[in-house]
Amino acid sequence: MQLLDFGTWTLIFLGGFFILMFIASGIRVLKEWERVAILRLGKFKHIAGPGIIWVTPLIDRVAMKVSLRLLTYAFKTERSLTKDNVPVVVDAVMYFRVIDVEKAILSVERYTTAVELAAQTTLRETIGKVTLDDLLSERDQIAGHLQELIDEKTEHWGVKVSSVEIRDVVIPSQLQDAMSREAQAERERRARVTLAQAELEAAENMLKAAHRYEESEVGFVLRIWNVLQEISKNANLIIMVPTNVPHVGISAATAAALSAGTGGLKLPPDKGTTRQR
Repeated sequence: MQLLDFGTWTLIFLGGFFILMFIASGIRVLKEWERVAILRLGKFKHIAGPGIIWVTPLIDRVAMKVSLRLLTYAFKTERSLTKDNVPVVVDAVMYFRVIDVEKAILSVERYTTAVELAAQTTLRETIGKVTLDDLLSERDQIAGHLQELIDEKTEHWGVKVSSVEIRDVVIPSQLQDAMSREAQAERERRARVTLAQAELEAAENMLKAAHRYEESEVGFVLRIWNVLQEISKNANLIIMVPTNVPHVGISAATAAALSAGTGGLKLPPDKGTTRQR
């Protein structure tokens, strides 16, 4: 058997090298959350990934790489007018993911840009349909409505909007001052109403007590002496007892009994001024 010459071995080596390079050039490694669309001579072939895939060189081409992970997009509107013509700046965040890779690649040129623009326009349209009070007090409901509207637009692109959250609502400083004064006035109004209700309840209870004392003379006398006892807790206090106070001029036996029950406070015989030492 005749041995191959040097030129033949060189050709074989170069041929094998080019074949290996040809095979290696078509190898792709995709992560677990990555998918790609394979086009063969310009026509869609299939979705490939994850792991190791092989793309036929010169025939097949990777159109786009798509991530299946949850994506986050923060956006806001610049000086949008609410339904009651108040300029506001709304800052929101949206969470979305690709659920249909084929639609995301073939139905729209750049699905991320399309979703972001749809979110901005939808937010601006929604702000124009609500008042400032609703925008400040019903953020969760408005965010849920935004999520439904944006999801309707993006479902044709194979994108699912998981949620939308309104992070902040910025209003003009003059309006902030006016709202602060309004809130303070409202708190003062509630405080005055509460105080008036308390005074009304106290007056009603005092009237009820007066009717009870009117029905019981002994109870009224005990109440008078109880008040005098509270006043006389200070040892240096001079108590002036007017002679026209009802039931002050009671009998000596009753006075002695009441005095014993009220801590030693005694009334002089002339019903005049009493000094507690």
